[in-house]
Amino acid sequence: MLQISRNLALPDTELTERFLRADGPGGQHVNRTESAVELRFDVASSPSLPEEVRARLLSRRDRRMTDEGVLVIQARRFREQARNRDDARERLVEIVRGALVAPKKRLATRPTRASKERRLVGKQQRGKLKQTRSRDWSGE
Repeated sequence: MLQISRNLALPDTELTERFLRADGPGGQHVNRTESAVELRFDVASSPSLPEEVRARLLSRRDRRMTDEGVLVIQARRFREQARNRDDARERLVEIVRGALVAPKKRLATRPTRASKERRLVGKQQRGKLKQTRSRDWSGE
């Protein structure tokens, strides 16, 4: 059981773990042990997720989410399989916790008159600076 919050927990049956060989340096050890972990969680068909959390997770533009709605997390930071497994689970918890909180609605605001004037003054100063750089190349 993976505890997300007080009210939400994901059963281990909904998580699929696959162990694979990690790439990168490490000598013969890296060629023999399957220390990297690929954790898959089917967001689209998970019965334990509330509907609004599922919708938020699926609407995220995340390269780890497949077209079928499966979240794939790869952990290969550590040399030990157990640490990589814990790392993948912690990252899944953080992703789901981020979707628990509804984003705030943005209130439309307008720039103040003073900020508009500051912007225009800055543009004028920049234009004058550029004008001083130019030379009259007509030969006079």
